[in-house]
Amino acid sequence: MAIRNGYKVYVDVGAEFTDDGRLMPQYLVWEDGTRYEVDRVKRVERCASRRAGGCGIMYTCIVGGREIHLYYEENYRWFLESKE
Repeated sequence: MAIRNGYKVYVDVGAEFTDDGRLMPQYLVWEDGTRYEVDRVKRVERCASRRAGGCGIMYTCIVGGREIHLYYEENYRWFLESKE
């Protein structure tokens, strides 16, 4: 279930560890309960969220043909930046 905290929208994410130990998101669940499959992970980098604050691992993903930035914080929570 997604929870808003300022510009952060915390979301549920299904992820798997690859055989070489990398954590890779497979799907996310938006605020309304809709599940979105991650089509592809383009890039993984340590990065701060300029809009929402905080830092962690930023996954640049393709979801439904659109590029999104999905963040994994050091507190083991996933979030997206809200546009509002």
